[in-house]
Amino acid sequence: MRKRAVDAAELMDAPDCDARRLQNTYRQFGVINRALSGWRRLYVRELRPSLAVNNTPVTLLDIGSGGGDLAQLLARWARRDGLPLRITGIDPDARATAYARGRLPIPGVEFRQAHSADLVREGARYDFVISNHVLHHLSADELQQLLADSLVLSTRKVLHNDLRRSPAAYALFAAAALPFPHSYIRVDGLTSIRRSYTPSELTVLAPPGWHVEATTTFHQVLALRRT
Repeated sequence: MRKRAVDAAELMDAPDCDARRLQNTYRQFGVINRALSGWRRLYVRELRPSLAVNNTPVTLLDIGSGGGDLAQLLARWARRDGLPLRITGIDPDARATAYARGRLPIPGVEFRQAHSADLVREGARYDFVISNHVLHHLSADELQQLLADSLVLSTRKVLHNDLRRSPAAYALFAAAALPFPHSYIRVDGLTSIRRSYTPSELTVLAPPGWHVEATTTFHQVLALRRT
């Protein structure tokens, strides 16, 4: 745990991984993300105040949206609060996009198979750009490219939420993930923790204007705020 496991690979990323386990993983992500990732706090602190300024719909891009659970969760929170929010979720993996599009639709939420660079080339802009559990997948160069794309795509705020590597996080997740069988949740989750950055490592990589902040005990956000 002292050194980031940059060469460790998550099983679900393999093109020939077990399809049933992959589907179960996408489904179980909803429970994991809602319970552990800290997005309720980020929504209340970072997103909701901006949504409540006026009745103009706010746009949000979810990069690496996976099975689509976070995009739909944010949309439900905003709708419950009576706030206008339009969300686009993108993922380069066709399997993830297919699963997300197969979810029960929620108004104002759409999913595309795309990379952030594709949207930059299209000239797309969004009020908010976010990601969840994406940074640890990236090399240092890929991380810089994501941040550069995010800077172009966002007009107000960027929130890249990810895991924080620590022995405690690894041990606790190993136990907490036991109730999620027949999926890649536990094995890939432990790999994700090994691949994730410590706050000091992420701070070194962060360009000027970006800030590394704790969101939960085992999560951190790399944030850029223009307003």
